[in-house]
Amino acid sequence: MRTGVVWVVPAVLAGVDWWAVATGARRTETWAKPATLLALLGTAAALGGTGSVPGRWLLVALAFGLAGDVFLLGGTLGRFRAGLGAFLLGHLAYLVCFARLGLPGASWSWLGVLVLVGVLAATRRVLPATLRLDGPALAVPVAAYMLVIAAMLLGAWWTGEPLVAVGAAVFVVSDAVLSVDRFVRPLPHAHLLVMVTYHLGQGLVTAGVLVATT
Repeated sequence: MRTGVVWVVPAVLAGVDWWAVATGARRTETWAKPATLLALLGTAAALGGTGSVPGRWLLVALAFGLAGDVFLLGGTLGRFRAGLGAFLLGHLAYLVCFARLGLPGASWSWLGVLVLVGVLAATRRVLPATLRLDGPALAVPVAAYMLVIAAMLLGAWWTGEPLVAVGAAVFVVSDAVLSVDRFVRPLPHAHLLVMVTYHLGQGLVTAGVLVATT
């Protein structure tokens, strides 16, 4: 019962944020977006995240995700770069977390390569677009981020934990939609799709790590 109750708070806050994005309620979004990750961080800690090495790295990853959410509330390139840096560090923390869970974990883990190929195909125009927009100052950090998130995706699949694998894939879909919409071409309902897949991805990864370690 206690486990179910603590998951209610981030779930409700995520719903509020999705509503705010869908209706253009910008004021609500500015607090609901970071509040969702803060609640997810609290949930992970309450359910034993501090009790194992992978769990503690999960908390670090979520903390960087929270920082990234705050940075990305602004629309400038400077805020985007700061958010990119925060999420890059978060993905590195996820990599350590997944490595401590054990790699590779199952024969189906290698299907993650197919997921990665699909994402790379969908985002193939992002790097050229960032180079045209702001030169190497933007293209280089975006390229570094793409390499790290690709490694995070493979690491998640190689844990052999289904929730972690699916969560990482959904998380990567969120980033792919965001990057294509921002740098290549506008996508319908992109902001809402980004937030729904982002929160679902973070939640599934969190649940998967907790199931594996508690």
